[in-house]
Amino acid sequence: MSEPEHAAADDQRLYEELEGVILGGQRTLTRGEVAERAGVPLERAIQLWRSLGFTAVDDDETFFTEADVEALRSVDWLVEQGFVQEADELTLVRSMGRTYARLTEWEVGEMAAAALAAGPGRQKELEELVVGLIPVVEDVQNYVWRRHLASAAGRLLLRPQGEEGRQTVVGFADIVNFTRRSRSMDAEELGALIESFESSSASIVAEHGGQVIKTIGDEVMFTVDDPVEAARVGLALVAAEDDTFPELRVGLAHGTVLSKLGDVFGPVVNIAARLTKLAKPGRILVDRELSAHLREHAEDQFRLRRARTASVRGYKRLETWSLTPPRESS
Repeated sequence: MSEPEHAAADDQRLYEELEGVILGGQRTLTRGEVAERAGVPLERAIQLWRSLGFTAVDDDETFFTEADVEALRSVDWLVEQGFVQEADELTLVRSMGRTYARLTEWEVGEMAAAALAAGPGRQKELEELVVGLIPVVEDVQNYVWRRHLASAAGRLLLRPQGEEGRQTVVGFADIVNFTRRSRSMDAEELGALIESFESSSASIVAEHGGQVIKTIGDEVMFTVDDPVEAARVGLALVAAEDDTFPELRVGLAHGTVLSKLGDVFGPVVNIAARLTKLAKPGRILVDRELSAHLREHAEDQFRLRRARTASVRGYKRLETWSLTPPRESS
């Protein structure tokens, strides 16, 4: 066996050992055996597996552990008890799969990079890293999950009775000329730009009582229930531009949204997105409803100027207002 083949074989053995530690056991079960032990139809088990974003597995492949059986039982219990509607089951696991796929890619890339580059003796170092790291990361993730769970429960329980949706401001902020800028950047520079954008945006939104819904490349989507605080978020975002933070354009719209699996839906989302595309670099556009609320409740805190009425996809006459800070008193 050649030296590269020996190295590849060593890597395969190392991966199998680490996988057993990570998964809490060795692969001993086929997907049919997992479904049978969990008391779940095989077709449903396959659908759940695929919705989590995992690759297809042959019927006779011993790919699963006892932990897969317990996970399948848990999902089935959530549906049986009525905590998750059967129609929403795949949507739930798909959302979880996407979230954790992105998180684990970052965790492996950042936390394990040093150990992977250690060269000779890396097997021991990797094993120590995995054994010591997993419980710590699990504790941190559990803490963050519980904190977000408490916040989400508060938003639900404190909502007025009978209200199907919720009144909020939806905002989008995207990086001006991102495509052109990224062409002249190497991977490290591009990563630094995205990190600055995401971390600073998240801090600004949280500081004003808002919630980042998601980031999509060069764009962040957020909600803020208090319209005045939402306007302050917009102003803070466009004012944050410096050598590390990019120039943004922002769109804000106020109205009723449907919250589902960590995302929000409704016409107000579409309006906010259209306003963002219409906004000039470093500017904020708001819709008619938010403009009216700000003039009524916080007229002295902002300047609102009627901007052009635009024809955009889905809206033939979208009325827009420019939002800026108040004039400084002389």
